[in-house]
Amino acid sequence: MTATRKEEEERRSVFTRRALLLGAGQLGALGFLGYRLNKLQVEEGDRYATLAEENRISARLIAPPRGRIVDREGKVVAGNQLNWRAVIVAEHARDVNAVLTTFNQLVPLTDTERARVDRDVRRRRRFVPVIVREFLSWDEMALIEMNAPDLPGVSVDVGQTREYPEREHMAHIVGYVAPPAEADIGDDPLLELPGIRVGRAGIERFHDRSLRGRAGTVRLEVNAVGRVIRELDRREGQPGQDVQISLDAELQRTVRARCEEGTTAVVMDCRNGELLAMATQPSFDPHVFNAGVSQAQWREWTSQRVTPLINKATNGLYAPGSTFKMVVALAALEAKVCTPYDRVPCPGYYDLGDTRFHCHARYGHGALDMRTGIKLSCDCYFYEMAKRTGIDRIAAMANRLGLGVDLEIELPGTRRGLVPTRAWRQAQGKPWNLGDTVVHGIGQGFYQLTPLSLATMAARIASGRAVQPHLTRGLAGRQVRGVRPEDWPSLGLPDRDLRLIREAMWAVVNEEGGTARTARLPQGMGQMAGKTGTTQVRRVSREQRERGFRVESMPREWRPHALFVAFAPMENPQYAVSVIVEHGTSGSGAAAPLARDIMADTINRFRNPPAAPARVAEALPPQRLLAPGPAR
Repeated sequence: MTATRKEEEERRSVFTRRALLLGAGQLGALGFLGYRLNKLQVEEGDRYATLAEENRISARLIAPPRGRIVDREGKVVAGNQLNWRAVIVAEHARDVNAVLTTFNQLVPLTDTERARVDRDVRRRRRFVPVIVREFLSWDEMALIEMNAPDLPGVSVDVGQTREYPEREHMAHIVGYVAPPAEADIGDDPLLELPGIRVGRAGIERFHDRSLRGRAGTVRLEVNAVGRVIRELDRREGQPGQDVQISLDAELQRTVRARCEEGTTAVVMDCRNGELLAMATQPSFDPHVFNAGVSQAQWREWTSQRVTPLINKATNGLYAPGSTFKMVVALAALEAKVCTPYDRVPCPGYYDLGDTRFHCHARYGHGALDMRTGIKLSCDCYFYEMAKRTGIDRIAAMANRLGLGVDLEIELPGTRRGLVPTRAWRQAQGKPWNLGDTVVHGIGQGFYQLTPLSLATMAARIASGRAVQPHLTRGLAGRQVRGVRPEDWPSLGLPDRDLRLIREAMWAVVNEEGGTARTARLPQGMGQMAGKTGTTQVRRVSREQRERGFRVESMPREWRPHALFVAFAPMENPQYAVSVIVEHGTSGSGAAAPLARDIMADTINRFRNPPAAPARVAEALPPQRLLAPGPAR
C-alpha cells in the first residue's frame, strides 16, 4: 500500500510539474504572441498599413505639357500639338502577329516599326499598352476605328508632340527635341515616362529644365499582378515655362528668303545686343527628329557639302578679310603708333625683306591716311599699321570688340573662333614672324571668326559699349535682359577714335570711291556705314597676278568668300548686320547689296519716324581723293 501510494504521489508530482511547465510554455507563447501582436498592430501598425496600401495603390507620374517658345511679338515658334497614336494590348489581342498583319494592310508599317513592336510586346507585361504607330492622320485613325472588330486589342490613344510652325526658318535657333538617352535620365523619374522629350539643340536645349515643367501624379488601384482596376486620384503637373526669344519670326523669314545656299546673315540690335534675325542656308526641318531620323535621311544630310545641320552663324569659321581692318586701325590709334592723318604710300605692293605682299589694287592707291585707307580698303596701308602695332595689341583689341572670345548667347556649342597671338603660336612649337603680323593686318592668316562675332564687332563699334549678343528676352513672362545701352559697360575707347572709324565706314558706303558705293540705303531710311571684305580660299600665284588673272574664271568652290559688316542709321545706330556669302567672289559685289536689302527689311519692320539725313561727325582735314582700285 505504502509503495503504491508513493508511486501515485510521484506520478501526481510529475504530472503537476509537467502541467506547470506546459502552462508556463503556453503562457510564454501567448505572451510572445501578444507582444508581437502589439508590435505589429500598435507600434508598427501605421508602417504595415502603408505597405498594404502601396500594394493596392500604384502612384504614377503624368508628363506635363512642355513650355512654348515664342518670338519677340509673342508668335509661337515651338509649341505642342496632339499626337494620335495606335496602341495594342497583347492580353486583349489574343494573336498579336495576326492583328499586326491586319493592321499593316490598313496602315503600312515599316520593317523597323514592326520589329520594334515585336520587341516591346515580348519585353513588357501583356496588359501594358505598346505603341504601334505614332502621328496618325485623320484618314488612318478612321480606318483603324472602322475596322476595330478585326483589330482586337488595338485602340487609338492621344499624347503630345512638339510642333515647329516656322520649320526650317527657325530650326538652327529654336533647335529640336528627341527621346532622352540613358545618360540623360539620371535621377529624374520624369524622363522615364513614355513619350517624354528633351531638348537636343538650340533654345530647346539651353532652357530644357525650364521648358520641361514638373510631373503630375495619378493614384491607381491595382490588383496583385499590377493590372489597373480604377483611378482614385489625379493631380496635374506644372506645365513648363514659356520662353520668349528676341528674334522676329517675320524678319527671320524675310532674311532667309534673301539668302542663297552658302549664305549666312545676322541682324543684331546694337543698343542692347538682342538678336533680331540669324539665318543660314541651307537648314533642316526639326519635325524629323520627333519621329526619329532614318538612316537614309542621316546619310543625305551628312553627305551634303553645305552641311544643313550646322548653324554657320555661330559655328561657321571664316577669315574676316578686310572687315577686320577697323580692329587694326583702333589698335594702332590706342598704341599711338600713328595718327589719323599719317599717310602711307601704296604702290600696289608692300615689301618686307625679300617677300612682296600685294594690294588688291594692282597699280596702288597712292598715299593714304586712315580714313581713306578704310574707305578704299587699301591692303598696303594696313600691312604697315599691323607692322607698327604688333599682333598682341591687335589681338587684345579684337577681343575687346567681341572677336575670339566666348559670347553670352544661349546656343550650346557656339564656337569662340580664333584670334592668334605670339603665345598661341609658340604653344604650337613655332615662332611668330613679322611676316605673319603683316598678313594678319588685312584679316588673313590664322583668323577663324563666326558671322555672329563679326556682327558683335559692328555693334560694339556703333555703340561704343560691350554689348553681348543674346536670344532670351523673357522667361515665364518675366524680362531677363536689360534693354538700355547703359546696361552694358563702355569699351573704354576714346570717342574721337570711334567717330573716326564710324565715319570711315560711312565713307565706304556713301562717298564716291567707297568699296560699297552700291549698298546705299533707299532714300528715307537714313544712311548705312559698313565695310566690305573678301577672303581667299585658294592662293593666287604671282604668275597669275601678272597675267591679269580674274577670280571669276575659277570654279565656284575655289572663289573667295564675300563678307560685309554694317550698322545703321549712321546718325543714331540701332541695327548691326553681318553677311557672309561663301564663294561669293567679292564683298562689294555679293555681300554688300544683300546686307543693304536686309538692313532695309529690318528698318521697315521696326520703322521709326524718318531720320534726318546723316551729318558726318567732326570732319577731318580735306584731302585729295585718289582713284580707287578694284572693289575689295
